[in-house]
Amino acid sequence: MKDISLRVGGAAGDGIASVGESFCRIFSRNGFYVFGHNGYQSVIRGGHVWFQARASPERIWSQGDGCDLLYALDRQTVDVHAPALRQGGIIVFDPEKFQVPPEKVPAGVRAFPVPTLELARKFSPQSILQNAVGMGACAFLAGVPFATLENVLGDQFRKKKDVLEQNLGAAKLGYEHAQAHGAASDKAMPMKGGAPKLLLTGNQAIALGAASAGLKFLAQYPMTPATSVMHWLAAHATQFDIVVKQAEDELAAINMAIGASYAGVRAMTATSGGGFSLMVEGLGLAGMTETPLVVVEAQRSGPSTGLPTKTEQGDLNMMLGASQGDFPRVILAPGGAAEAFRSTVRAFELAEEFQTPVLLASDLYLSEDLHAVDREELPLDHVPASLFAVPDPPSGSNGYKRYLLTPSGVSPRAIPGQKGLNFIASSDEHDEAGHLISDIYAGIPMFVEVRRKMMEKRMRKLGGILRTTEPPKLEGPANAEVTLVGWGSTALPVRDAMAILSSRGVAVNYLHVRQPFPLHAEAIAQVLRLAKRTLLVEQNYTGQLGRLIRAETGIDLPHKLLHYDGEPLYPWQVVGKVLEVTGRVAS
Repeated sequence: MKDISLRVGGAAGDGIASVGESFCRIFSRNGFYVFGHNGYQSVIRGGHVWFQARASPERIWSQGDGCDLLYALDRQTVDVHAPALRQGGIIVFDPEKFQVPPEKVPAGVRAFPVPTLELARKFSPQSILQNAVGMGACAFLAGVPFATLENVLGDQFRKKKDVLEQNLGAAKLGYEHAQAHGAASDKAMPMKGGAPKLLLTGNQAIALGAASAGLKFLAQYPMTPATSVMHWLAAHATQFDIVVKQAEDELAAINMAIGASYAGVRAMTATSGGGFSLMVEGLGLAGMTETPLVVVEAQRSGPSTGLPTKTEQGDLNMMLGASQGDFPRVILAPGGAAEAFRSTVRAFELAEEFQTPVLLASDLYLSEDLHAVDREELPLDHVPASLFAVPDPPSGSNGYKRYLLTPSGVSPRAIPGQKGLNFIASSDEHDEAGHLISDIYAGIPMFVEVRRKMMEKRMRKLGGILRTTEPPKLEGPANAEVTLVGWGSTALPVRDAMAILSSRGVAVNYLHVRQPFPLHAEAIAQVLRLAKRTLLVEQNYTGQLGRLIRAETGIDLPHKLLHYDGEPLYPWQVVGKVLEVTGRVAS
């Protein structure tokens, strides 16, 4: 691939993410596709953190493999990341802070000293401007015109004129130092991309999708990596007329969202696996009362608090079985920022149309990393109309049945306050009018029959959901040597791996399961029966999607790439496994 990757590393609190995000903005504004990966620890200061900004004029999906520029703020960054440098790569470091021994410099790579602290002190006795100097040096080495860096810094500090002038001055010194002492990287690209891209995280895409879908109430308790959903919506609450409530815990958050939805507004909550564990009783309440609800489940490594700032796809089994008993639900698993936006809009439509909870399965990798997308990929002008408006009944009529038995399983929904449409909504089993059958009527034959009919009514919604949602479709050539199967964010490194394999003459395709439940089992079975070989790709230990596919279709996926170390999956890992499965390399 024609791409360039800049990696910056140091300790938490050193401004690592700020540098990386700035380069993502530089590239996306110049029309490049961008992916920015933030690798950080669960500490405020200290530890080792790093950020990789990757850019290409061609479509890229993930952080890629390796890097071309390594801006090291400490010696540990060199020790950890120098082996990832590709031929022609450059290590940028300050010799006043530490030295880079020759044996730490890989073959074909050069160490380039930049006096970031010395140059920064020309503007401030503090070391706070050293990153501005480093950014300037890296910008030249990456082939970025200084005017582009100046534009990004201008936006970042536009409200602080003095701070802006200092940062621009420091960045210019770094740029000029690199210009005078070192040639640009072999991978430097002329800044001539296409149209500027939208740069956003998966969580920002989810929040924007919720606002576009007509969200009016968010209740959430902050938990990594879902927290920035609330941050974005709180920052734009006035603009979109959304009430954002930080609840005291996850139990309160889901019950507040259920209450708001019951009252007639589109409502959502967001959490991670640990918080969702607390929400499952509330999820069952939404299922029994048939109240629309959207829940964002941004997965991270478990069990318990596991690795709080690392990624995983280990919660599918929990989402499938969350809360006791059977009730319909939908699980959507987008594979990128644009998909996350569209899936969020669709989640609200499905929740309201079928009066059931919809779970949006994200993960830390998708939620927090930066994606550059084309503007037309986000239909921002789409605001779906309400699907549940029930007209007031004629004067004098009565007998409204909120849970009316219908062929579709979907009953006429009213909201509190509609004249003549009073009803009971309880967590206990009930008849069509909402009257309880769980106490003195339980076990009496006629009410046993009511229970059976109400259960079947609710579960009939699954058939309607399958009929109104699209089954997964193969990406890539039809006549492939290997069919990759995955869900959620695994799509990102898989798509990059497919391009690499294609360049090597290995034909692969990909079945991306965007809706793990209800599973389009028949359509998936048709694809898998025609596949020459299959490779299941998941970020969990047990192959949870593979187990679900086997349970629903009877088809086993014998070859598996299961990744569960907390780090994102890399394209080279997929490429290597495909070459192993095809017999091109030994296992």
